[in-house]
Amino acid sequence: MAGVSLKCGDCGALLKSVEEAQEHAELTSHSNFAESTEAVLNLVCGACGKPCRSQTETDLHKKRTGHTEFVDKTLETAKPISLEVPKVAAESADAPDVTTSDQAEEMIVPEVNKELLQELEVMGFPTARATRALHFSGNASVEAAVNWVVEHEDDPEIDQMPLVPVNTKAEAPKPSLTPEEMKLKAQELKERARKKKEEEEKRMEREREKERIRVGKELLEAKRIEEENERKRLMALRKAEKEEERRAREKIRQKLEEDKAERRRKLGLPPEEPSTAKPSTPVIEEKKFSLPVRPATKAEQMRECLRSLKQNHKEDDAKVKRAFQTLLTYIGNVAKNPNEEKFRKIRVTNPSFQERVGALKGGVEFLEICGFEKMEGGEFLFLPRDKVDMAVLNSAGSELDSAIKNPFFGIL
Repeated sequence: MAGVSLKCGDCGALLKSVEEAQEHAELTSHSNFAESTEAVLNLVCGACGKPCRSQTETDLHKKRTGHTEFVDKTLETAKPISLEVPKVAAESADAPDVTTSDQAEEMIVPEVNKELLQELEVMGFPTARATRALHFSGNASVEAAVNWVVEHEDDPEIDQMPLVPVNTKAEAPKPSLTPEEMKLKAQELKERARKKKEEEEKRMEREREKERIRVGKELLEAKRIEEENERKRLMALRKAEKEEERRAREKIRQKLEEDKAERRRKLGLPPEEPSTAKPSTPVIEEKKFSLPVRPATKAEQMRECLRSLKQNHKEDDAKVKRAFQTLLTYIGNVAKNPNEEKFRKIRVTNPSFQERVGALKGGVEFLEICGFEKMEGGEFLFLPRDKVDMAVLNSAGSELDSAIKNPFFGIL
């Protein structure tokens, strides 16, 4: 099988052509070359297409660009090597020297530190690239040369041998960045990153503050609406209580007028002249009956039931108050524990229930308005879970509380 590369017997470097072998010999004084069937490594970056001839170059490229995908095209680019000296080189070697004093000086490859060059070649760098890196980094060190390669990796002439005039002994240029400059640049980059992070934190803090303000406004608005609803509820409750008191006073006044007329009748006195009597209530009743008739609400039914219970047992106010409190306890237990069946089931034949509620006309009817139903032949009052209405229970609690606290309740 024909060889696809030239291998240096002194250092083991693989070279793609005779030209590279000649350059390698001039720089290292190595002369032991032989054909090899081992192809020169050719790893091409999948992101930018840059070829790398060693694993070291690949690692440097990954570190510099972040590219991680490489395609191995070693076999695709491998071809039999030609051992003939290029014609151009042969002709230039045989041509007579016709240069004159006013023509450009002859250019040669600059001398570099051979030990450093050999180290770079062992790392996998091509001879031309390693020579160029050492020349332009001032032959300082392997590290400086590698840094120069990283900084100039995209230069189009990075794989070309550097040339200097033959009679020029000028010093090689210093590295583009000295260690002190590199340190300053690193500090500058850190400072920029720190400032950027501070700006991002300030922006996030502003966003968080805006969110806190928005949530605070929403909470204040919700609190305001809740307070407004509570205020309206209290106003409606006070209005109902005042109306109840007004009706109670009117009822008392009517009762007093009737008692007064009865006493005058028993004493044989003539009835009072209508002109001297205060306006009677029929006018009010007539005005009331002129209004459209509407169905009674649950709350009104409960209020009327409680009023009837008090009127039917007005001779025993303590017994009526105890019945109201017992009903309030039943309703409160169901409202607080709607899922507990023991609070939704009442034994009608229970002596305590009979004494407190069952024996009073209107007590069982009030519970039925709240949703309780008779079952098992009337032995139990039961409120099914699906018929528990919190609005009805709240209304019942309000009516019972008003009946207990209002001294004029039930006098109508």
